[in-house]
Amino acid sequence: MQLVSNNEVQKIWQMLETVCDPEVPVLSILDLGIVRDVNISGDDIEVVITPTYSGCPAMDMIAMNIKLALLEAGYKNITITSVLSPAWTTDWMTESGKEKLKAYGIAPPHPTQTVCDTKLFAEAEAIQCPVCNSYHTKIISRFGSTPCKALYQCQDCKEPFDYFKCH
Repeated sequence: MQLVSNNEVQKIWQMLETVCDPEVPVLSILDLGIVRDVNISGDDIEVVITPTYSGCPAMDMIAMNIKLALLEAGYKNITITSVLSPAWTTDWMTESGKEKLKAYGIAPPHPTQTVCDTKLFAEAEAIQCPVCNSYHTKIISRFGSTPCKALYQCQDCKEPFDYFKCH
């Protein structure tokens, strides 16, 4: 049995930091928190990932980009394993990733204030506008540019924006 150095594992984690989400290119897959583990056994490397949503269309591209990054670094025997349990949660996102989302114009998932929606007579999330920071926003559609986002509009600056849904 060949021992694997922590340096080798750390090197792979650093390479994974360069693999971006194809749907939100300012985020790395580490920012998203979808990389669950890196296993090395001899010349074999396994990267374990969890999709943000079951059936997420970006996962095939992410798996291919992981393989390409590792191949470019000279690794040859690469396996990408997708696991669904435990289910991914926005709690796995890094704080840095959430800041990158906001700077990109997408409201990040975070503990939010609640407001009473008088039309629905129910509590709804008060989502902060990434442009002007107002909480005076309303949902336009439960689905935004991708299934993991919802479309909101700020009632103060009038800008529409995506919100990365908590789950």
